Amino acid sequence: MSTVAKVIELSAASSRGIEDAVQTGLTRCAQSVKNIRSAWINEISAVTDDEGKVVEWRVNMRINFLVD
Repeated sequence: MSTVAKVIELSAASSRGIEDAVQTGLTRCAQSVKNIRSAWINEISAVTDDEGKVVEWRVNMRINFLVD
C-alpha cells in the first residue's frame, strides 16, 4: 500500500521560548489535522521591547502529515 503526505505551513508564537512556540503551533494544528509526522522549522524570529529584551519568540514551520 502506498502512502501520501501533505505539507502545510503555519506560524506560532510564545513569550516562553522557541520550543514552546513550536509546541503551541503543533498542539493547535493537531486539533484539526490528524496523522502529523514531522515539523520543519523554517524561520525563528524575536520581538523585543525598547531595551532589547525578547518579549516574544515566533516560528514559521512546515507540518508534514499523512493523508487518509
